[in-house]
Amino acid sequence: MAVYYRDDTVQVTSESVRVGGHTVPIAELTYVWHDRGRPTVREGSRLVGRGVLVFLLSIPPLVALVCLVSLAYSAQDRGNWLVVIAIVAVGTVVALALTPFLELPLSWLDRSYDKGASVHELWVQHRGQEVMLLRTSDALRFGQIYRAVQRAVEQQGER
Repeated sequence: MAVYYRDDTVQVTSESVRVGGHTVPIAELTYVWHDRGRPTVREGSRLVGRGVLVFLLSIPPLVALVCLVSLAYSAQDRGNWLVVIAIVAVGTVVALALTPFLELPLSWLDRSYDKGASVHELWVQHRGQEVMLLRTSDALRFGQIYRAVQRAVEQQGER
């Protein structure tokens, strides 16, 4: 028995597909396909949260840029080029010093893309009936499971 995919709730082997407590023998599957499901409130809120996070991450650099340009412009009017260079240098040092603090919000943003904003459904034809085996918004996990089921069915057909 070959194991094609396994996690806490899904196991795909050369003999069966087990999702939750539901087990379907590979020999009884005649067709496998995927579909996009209707997004739930959770996926919608993930999309809104992503937009808010991008907005909040873009505000501080824009404010700093406006302050830097206005300070440099006012120093230029007075002919104090040394002040302009000092302001640019201090702004650059502060920006570089604050860069590591972006790790956490950027990881949240990255994770929101991993989880996805759309719902993927795995369907099979089992004993003449269409059965939805899996519904998830995790695109990476869904792709791995879908490909594992396809491989299992292909290997069954070659026997």
